Amino acid sequence: MSEPIIKVEHLTRRFGDFVAVDHISFEVRAGEVAGYLGPNGSGKTTTIRMLLGLLEPNEGKATVLGFDAFQQSEQVRSRVGYMSQKFAIYDDLTVLENLTFYGGVYGITDKARISHTLERVGLRGHEATRTRSLSAGWRQRLALGIALVHEPKLLFLDEPTSGVDPTARRAFWDLIYELADSGVTILVTTHYMDEAEYCERVGIMRDGKLLAMDTPSNLKRDIIPGDVWEVYVEPLEAGLEVLPDIEGILRVGLAGDHLRTITERGTKKEDLLKKLKGRNVNVREIVVGEPTLEDVFISLAR
Repeated sequence: MSEPIIKVEHLTRRFGDFVAVDHISFEVRAGEVAGYLGPNGSGKTTTIRMLLGLLEPNEGKATVLGFDAFQQSEQVRSRVGYMSQKFAIYDDLTVLENLTFYGGVYGITDKARISHTLERVGLRGHEATRTRSLSAGWRQRLALGIALVHEPKLLFLDEPTSGVDPTARRAFWDLIYELADSGVTILVTTHYMDEAEYCERVGIMRDGKLLAMDTPSNLKRDIIPGDVWEVYVEPLEAGLEVLPDIEGILRVGLAGDHLRTITERGTKKEDLLKKLKGRNVNVREIVVGEPTLEDVFISLAR
């Protein structure tokens, strides 16, 4: 088996007494779309900044594309693409001028390469548009193009879809998978639980710790402690008060117009219905629920 594109061992970063990243270890393989999921402040961006050699770790080590991330950071940065949370785009320049400028930073002066990048991120026809007039979704595409202009084999995307509408988010993920199909390895951070479902493997961060890393399906199978049910009761408050006291109920939470409940494995719908009615709860319906990464995160966080 070939060496992993990214290899992290016990990586730790402190800011004074605050531990931003706490002894994390993981690998990312070639051609993989790996997700890094967690709330704001969980250590995702700090991890990426260390992998780019922008921050020195207090402990641990990491290699990126076979280079030491801290001793050979220049070699790393010249070979990877990085799209930060806040896109560094010049509003007074056009789309083409922005891309040409950043291409020059990497020594790319070939107009055909610039044109290919425009095509790659779907910006053909927008070359002369001033960046300030672009919507959030189109600015996002331009930022991705800037990260891709030197044709890197590894791409770091730090919460790339934050602040854009669901349609633009979906379109952006289509772009990510087109890149992966062309051989680009991608590490993408996000705090959107549903978005992480698109990743081949997901690492879950909380308070600087990497709680788990596996495929979404394996995480749901191994981490969620029981069966998921969608329980529709009237009124909701009655069910929310009664359910936690029923034997075999592991967790209850509001989910819009119903209650999302996790029970011990093997619980039958009829038994759950009988217990609720025995506590004088008016049950409209109980249906089997689909496990989500949010369920995984809550289980791990507890």
